[in-house]
Amino acid sequence: MFQPDVETIPRETLTQLQINRLQKTVKLAYECVPFYRHRLDRLNIHPDDIRCLNDIVRLPFTCKQDLRDNYPFGLFAVNQKDVIRYHASSGTKGKPTVVGYTRHDVDVWAECVARAIVTAGGRPHDVFHVAYGYGLFTGGLGFHYGAERVPMTVVPVSGGNTTRQITLIEDFLPRGIAATPSYALNIAETMESMGKDPRKTSIDYGIFGAEPWSEEMRKQLEEKLGLKAIDVYGLSEVMGPGVGIECAEAQDGLHIVEDHFYVEVVDPQTGMPVPNGQLGELVFTTLTKEALPMIRYRTGDIAFLYPDPCRCGRTHVRMSRVKGRLDDMLIVRGVNVFPSEVEAVVLSNSQLSPYYQIIVDRSGTLDELSISVEVSESFIHQVGTFDVHHEAFRILHEELNEAIRHTLNVAASVTLCQPGTLPRSEGKAVRVVDKRKLYQA
Repeated sequence: MFQPDVETIPRETLTQLQINRLQKTVKLAYECVPFYRHRLDRLNIHPDDIRCLNDIVRLPFTCKQDLRDNYPFGLFAVNQKDVIRYHASSGTKGKPTVVGYTRHDVDVWAECVARAIVTAGGRPHDVFHVAYGYGLFTGGLGFHYGAERVPMTVVPVSGGNTTRQITLIEDFLPRGIAATPSYALNIAETMESMGKDPRKTSIDYGIFGAEPWSEEMRKQLEEKLGLKAIDVYGLSEVMGPGVGIECAEAQDGLHIVEDHFYVEVVDPQTGMPVPNGQLGELVFTTLTKEALPMIRYRTGDIAFLYPDPCRCGRTHVRMSRVKGRLDDMLIVRGVNVFPSEVEAVVLSNSQLSPYYQIIVDRSGTLDELSISVEVSESFIHQVGTFDVHHEAFRILHEELNEAIRHTLNVAASVTLCQPGTLPRSEGKAVRVVDKRKLYQA
């Protein structure tokens, strides 16, 4: 463990630490952020009213639109001279969400990511290959500073230029890698196309996040790359990567860094807390951030919590893998469809590759769901040709159609594609194209 005294802290001690830090955070937000002061005043709540963790439900939620409405710095709690770094979203859905960090914030972030890397199996003096994008996206720099804190030797290659990534992996012999799972598969596929065996690299563990991925994807990553695939969780509005991570020992739920973040799960419709073990929307309150304190931030991520102790010895609560995002959830003919459900079906069939794309369109008043999936190279080799009229293709198509219908409870048009024909990603994979937005006024 990177910080064993903190990671195995007794629950009673951790709860008191959270209460103390929550009270300071609410006071900071009230005194220094007009947005929060106005909201609390409207609810007739004063920071002194927060006396225990249960009182947090009295506080208002914060959402992504609040950051956009207060663009760029309206939610900051410190003077600009105390902010040493900005990060921001891409802004593809409007104004970007801007986050800022004081020197203390950057130090805490590096500490959290260092803890995460060691939890994933990293060791001091490992060579660590960072294939997340650098820049305004928090992934690259977040892992960079965390790995240096361990301390490790960092290869700051960023995303893209896959053949160069492979060269650096072969020459620098990293023991760990951080990337989106879809890009890690892209690296493996490119190595195979070059006649190289991706299982024979020096990499023992991979830390994958920034997009939802399934247990089936984990199996693909571990089989193709010969490593232990670890899920990491984070978001820029709360900090960046390192908010939660699986341990190498169990790979059973992501340990939340509870000394820095208070986590809740609420019903997405009512906003009311749900019991442990029940799916809902993750909500985070920062406990130690200075520049941008977040109170009850609604992440849009769907998961559940389980507080049972982990066999690794860590005492912090764990969250499940993210099932999907509320804004990624598709409603097709009244049925909720998550891309991760499609991924689970695709990756459970060895005759298919992990590359797929979901297209939602509309014919008249009816939604139409289309799913394109690449068959595997091994399947084509087995059949001897790519021919959708071949008996083996017909059987595979029927099996996939039935599995999709059974899993999603909605009919879909399934197309089998040749390997290499669907788009590849050098960052977050674009799995869904919703053409219904073209018809909106």
